[in-house]
Amino acid sequence: MSTFKAVILVGGPSRATRFRPLSLDVPKPLFPVAGAPVISHHLRALTKVDGLKEVLIIGFFEDNVFSRFVDDAASEFPDLNIRYLREYQELGTAGGLYHFRDEILRGNPQQFFVIHVDIASAFPLNEMVEAHMKHRGLCTMLGTKVPREQATKYGCLVAKPSTNEVLHYVEKPDSFISDLISCGIFLFDTAVFGEMKKAIDRKKDSTEENDYLWTPSDDKLRLEQDLLRPLSEQRKLYVHVTEKFWRQIKTAGSSIPANAAYLELIKKESPQKLAQTKQGGPEIIGPVYIHPSAHVDPTAKIGPNVSIGPRVTVGKGVRIRDSIILDNVQIGTASCVLHSVIGWNSKIGTWARVEGSPASDHNIDMMKNGVKSQSITILGKEVLVADEVIVRNCIVLPHKELKSSFHSEILM
Repeated sequence: MSTFKAVILVGGPSRATRFRPLSLDVPKPLFPVAGAPVISHHLRALTKVDGLKEVLIIGFFEDNVFSRFVDDAASEFPDLNIRYLREYQELGTAGGLYHFRDEILRGNPQQFFVIHVDIASAFPLNEMVEAHMKHRGLCTMLGTKVPREQATKYGCLVAKPSTNEVLHYVEKPDSFISDLISCGIFLFDTAVFGEMKKAIDRKKDSTEENDYLWTPSDDKLRLEQDLLRPLSEQRKLYVHVTEKFWRQIKTAGSSIPANAAYLELIKKESPQKLAQTKQGGPEIIGPVYIHPSAHVDPTAKIGPNVSIGPRVTVGKGVRIRDSIILDNVQIGTASCVLHSVIGWNSKIGTWARVEGSPASDHNIDMMKNGVKSQSITILGKEVLVADEVIVRNCIVLPHKELKSSFHSEILM
């Protein structure tokens, strides 16, 4: 039986600016989606791979950011040895892998997964293993089809239909190449470290030739541009195409479709973890997750696609759908929350309405031509919404008190 390891790339605090205001209080990898931190869904999927015993989390957050999570994860996933490895500086998506190659190679694994943290997926990892063993190239990447108009926002690839060999790979091309994109999930043979060494040497050579042109990114080794593209040119890169769900989590608003997708997955795999309509309880339109410490009034109507966190209080007649309600939020009588994320310790008064706009692409920029884009409404930490106030299509930074109604604004 093959032995595997896995690496989850989490980046660092200088990233996730598009995830604000939510990333002001918790790093994106630890943001709760469908009742668990984003990265926990990766770990749960990795437990299903036979022969995988160790997961390395690589990034440049301070060690204390992940220390508590790693301790909790060790209890939740006892079959995995989970460790956080901190880069001494931002090394690039492949630079961190090469820097910690001795840790990855320890125990002589034959292959290792590399997964970006900012995605939500069904993670068909065992299917990737099966595909990889058939062709035995250096890398199998997970691919999926997206609408043509969105394709250029991702790494695009052209593959040979009969063999799934990747013939051409371009990261975020200027013009349309293909609607088949990289999902940010890879299975590498350990021999790939030799190719990384060649990529580093190429960068050094090009830097020496152009030493009068210094750029700050020269010392970073990028997985997509510096490694995958050369692998495709050498015919050592293959793709496994999936039709199962996949979402990118870039902006704060993109947490809502990720939440919905994971709730649907939990509904299929572990329905006992989700809330159900019970006599004397609130009306539940599934899938809905409610933390055991939350209190939801029996007259409330919740769902679909709602996650309610610890110590939340939901009052009489409240309506919530397609939303994430974070820890210790209070929602007053007869209020309505739709397509929104309500930040930690926020309070929504009675007969208030907080509403976002469902969008086909949740990774759009907040502003377009000076106008707030139609998107999910986000309330940061400790926001107070007064009674009978309407907040629609807004981004609200932490510690704001809203005494009047707002529409399509970023409230600083």
